[in-house]
Amino acid sequence: MRVFISDKELVKLYVKAMVGDQFNVPTIKILRSIPEVEAYDFPQNCCIKPSHASGMVILRRNNEPIDLEKIRRFFSINHYQSGREANYKTLKPKIIVEPVLFDDFNILDYKIFCYRGNPRLIQVNIDRYIDRTRKFFDASWNELDFSINDKRGQKHLEKPDNLEEMLAIASRLSKNFSFVRVDMYSDGMNCKVGEITNCSENATGKFLPDSAEKIASQIIFG
Repeated sequence: MRVFISDKELVKLYVKAMVGDQFNVPTIKILRSIPEVEAYDFPQNCCIKPSHASGMVILRRNNEPIDLEKIRRFFSINHYQSGREANYKTLKPKIIVEPVLFDDFNILDYKIFCYRGNPRLIQVNIDRYIDRTRKFFDASWNELDFSINDKRGQKHLEKPDNLEEMLAIASRLSKNFSFVRVDMYSDGMNCKVGEITNCSENATGKFLPDSAEKIASQIIFG
């Protein structure tokens, strides 16, 4: 199951079965070979990423030129070789093309850490492709005074109007796993599941400050 949900195409089948297709990011196209990439007319605004890896995204804006060579290189990636996450080892290389959600190139990115089907910790990535910072909250939207990897954001974040819906979705998607992170996008009214992450930060994330590791562990695992 962890292998299945690591594939950015196949995870949408899991999301559809568990909470409904309306919470999936729509798929515009799956490109399964380099010739398909070279022949494809990419939308003017879109998100392009390998379905078999993590953290690699091309955002196309206003019909700007596309780095086809970079996309070709995506096919040679085996994410297991760099991070040793076994769930990526056997995934077939392919490219997934998706729309820009909510017509917003700088959307907030919510990552909900769940333990045994219970949402416990929320990470919010701010200005992800500009100058990324992070904020952390508990499931009641109480802000926590630490971060992981990126510096703690200074912007005030209001509690999303649809937070309870997001937590309910995360709960249902995570109930078949011990520990998992459900990654979502929201404009405050609507939400979409971006992916489900088995091993956050490839298990190499650094707590800022170091003492926050104990605090986060207590929140997640009780």
